[in-house]
Amino acid sequence: MLRKFLISWLSLFTCLPLAAWAGGSILIYGDSLSAAYGLAQDAGWPALLQARLKQKGMDYTVVNASISGETSSGGAARIAEALKAHRPSVVIVQLGANDGLRGLPPKQMRANLATIVNRSQQAKARVLLVGMRMPPNYGAAYTRQFAQVYTSLASEYKTALAPFLLQGIEQRREFFQADNLHPTAAAQPILLANVWQALLPLLK
Repeated sequence: MLRKFLISWLSLFTCLPLAAWAGGSILIYGDSLSAAYGLAQDAGWPALLQARLKQKGMDYTVVNASISGETSSGGAARIAEALKAHRPSVVIVQLGANDGLRGLPPKQMRANLATIVNRSQQAKARVLLVGMRMPPNYGAAYTRQFAQVYTSLASEYKTALAPFLLQGIEQRREFFQADNLHPTAAAQPILLANVWQALLPLLK
């Protein structure tokens, strides 16, 4: 009886860390907003994410496959290779900003992002979709359709969603570099906070 109790207790104790934090790699799949454009690499939010994971004892390795200037089309074209190379447990998809800045059709962007999400899920990765918004000068109809792409995709594919990467800094000029497009180093902890809230449940 005592032997059975000890085996059961040890089994539970051994499994607790695995149940708490699954571990593996986190693939950040984005554009210049995640590629630390204009900053030292260790100042970008992906590097801050790695530091936080280490601090909290979470056994995850961050792989940043973001490319400055990347569009959803480019992302869709290389996702299979990226998944094969890195075999991530979690994929953070942060694409679409360059599609919007070029005024590309939201339907086209949605199809490309759907390809990325679908391929990632087929590879058994948990997906976090990071949303973007366009400024009002793009017109009410376009900005609405653009924002809805992320919410509708997250709903259809049942992914986690961080509604807006730049939440909290979009109206604060001091948090942007001279081009008024890319966040400064001081803004990166805010970007991480916007991602972290939606990412944390995927790590458990």
